[in-house]
Amino acid sequence: MAIRRRTWRNVDGEQIEGTWRHAFIRNAGTYFLTDLLIYADGMVDCWDLVTLEEFAGKLASGWVATDLADGAQASAHHLASWKFAEPRMSLTPEMLLGEIRDDIDQLNGRPDSTARCLAALDTFRGQPTEDNRAALREAYEAIPEHLRIYALGDMDSQDWPLRVLVTGPGHRLERHGEDEVVTEDMHAAALRYFTDREQQRQRYADKAPADGPAKPVETSVLINQTVFPRGWPQDPGKLVLRNEFPTPITVGVLTYPTVTHAYWALAVADEHRQDEILRADTPYAAQKLAESSTLRDGWPQARTAIMADLLRAKFNQHPDLAEALTSTGTSRLIYTEMDSTFWGQHGLEGRNWMGRLLELIRSELAAGKLNAPS
Repeated sequence: MAIRRRTWRNVDGEQIEGTWRHAFIRNAGTYFLTDLLIYADGMVDCWDLVTLEEFAGKLASGWVATDLADGAQASAHHLASWKFAEPRMSLTPEMLLGEIRDDIDQLNGRPDSTARCLAALDTFRGQPTEDNRAALREAYEAIPEHLRIYALGDMDSQDWPLRVLVTGPGHRLERHGEDEVVTEDMHAAALRYFTDREQQRQRYADKAPADGPAKPVETSVLINQTVFPRGWPQDPGKLVLRNEFPTPITVGVLTYPTVTHAYWALAVADEHRQDEILRADTPYAAQKLAESSTLRDGWPQARTAIMADLLRAKFNQHPDLAEALTSTGTSRLIYTEMDSTFWGQHGLEGRNWMGRLLELIRSELAAGKLNAPS
């Protein structure tokens, strides 16, 4: 079973998604360890780009090798060479071909052989007719043989309950090297297994995490970057959360007009320029002064922590703004920023660190309320 890895190739400007695995190519009596590339359009690259049908032929001929000769020469190209001693391969040609078919299905977002089998299982459980059992059997046998034990994701029972339903009462199946007849009780137990499994999975899916949801359940809040030539609106709403909103904050012995002023003043190394930024008419002017200045050593590593401290100052010093922040509940906060995809989001890009820090401060404010004396 291959570990999913990502690759691609370009065709007429279109990116064709792919995956890859290791394989041996037998050429002129030597086995070469190489990469086998599988693409969503059904093409396979094994030293040559071929169709899946052509690849099956290379498997059948042994050119793509699943059987290694004892004492044969092997090579990993310019990395190493060696001879095989008692080699054992894990896959037959049929197994490898089945895995590659599954890879192609997965790359295209289609159900692979295991998913198709589980769908047939649902159909059989809903209508346990012999025709549906036959369809289930066919779907089960289409799973590469070595992957069948993983079909249910249960390594205790493996695929035994599935095999019981596929076989049916009165028929024999092999277990632990011995044949046994499927009884009515065994068949009923297998059906109960799937009923219990389904109920358990539903309980797990419905279970709320003990300390709250893992992801926001409320609508995201967009904190847009907006310019107001005639001044901020009388009711700015969530715009009070922006760093350029006119809210004086005190840091040490200095009071800055906005978080933006404070951030850029702390960022630059020159003390004279720090004073100019403090007195800049607008947050935009403060940023422009900083852009033409030398930043303090280590600023990129420290900036996130410093910004967090500035936001704490803003919301701790202004309870009305803290209320505006906590009123966003558990929503994801998306901070738009034209000039920085580190701090905000611009279009579909951006790391949104400002939004994340605001969520952190919101959580700290909520924790403060919990710890406050009643």
